[in-house]
Amino acid sequence: HQLCQLLTLHDDDVRIKINTSYGELMKPKLRYILVVVVLVLMLGCAGKKVPNDGYDRKQMASISLSERQVRKLLLKEYRSWKGTPHKMGGNTKKGVDCSGFVHQIYKRVFNIKVPRSTKLLMRAGLRIEKKELKPGDIVTFRPPTFPRHVGIYIGDNKFIHASKSKGVSMTDLNNSYWEKCYYSSRRIFVR
Repeated sequence: HQLCQLLTLHDDDVRIKINTSYGELMKPKLRYILVVVVLVLMLGCAGKKVPNDGYDRKQMASISLSERQVRKLLLKEYRSWKGTPHKMGGNTKKGVDCSGFVHQIYKRVFNIKVPRSTKLLMRAGLRIEKKELKPGDIVTFRPPTFPRHVGIYIGDNKFIHASKSKGVSMTDLNNSYWEKCYYSSRRIFVR
């Protein structure tokens, strides 16, 4: 006979059913201890709930474009955003933040959905070395003035991004400020 039966109704709703034939025979203290131990074990195994942003970090999109074609498409879209002012939480050409800009560019140019937050973008796709950068890869930074920043590498050691001071602009990775706070590079799609 089973003493306890674990019933899972939904991902976040777990219930325990104690077999009544044994439950009635158990001393009240022992029954209480058993329930507490089972609950503690279940809570210890509970994972942190991550918001569903619709982006599967285990999947990488595949595109059939050359590096040159990717660069050309990115530059064309960049020109339509160039000078757009920085606006925290913004996602349009009236005002955009860095993650909103990356999100929009990937959606418009590649029809690929990427996370909308810098925190999630910094873990998206596959981590690559800086020397492996190709047009379309995401570059991430940890500036001293704010927690995180992201942009899109376009080749020739340059990246496009929504800068707090200049709005949407193109910057050299060797720029003394950005070089100091460079954090990582991420590849979102394979060719």
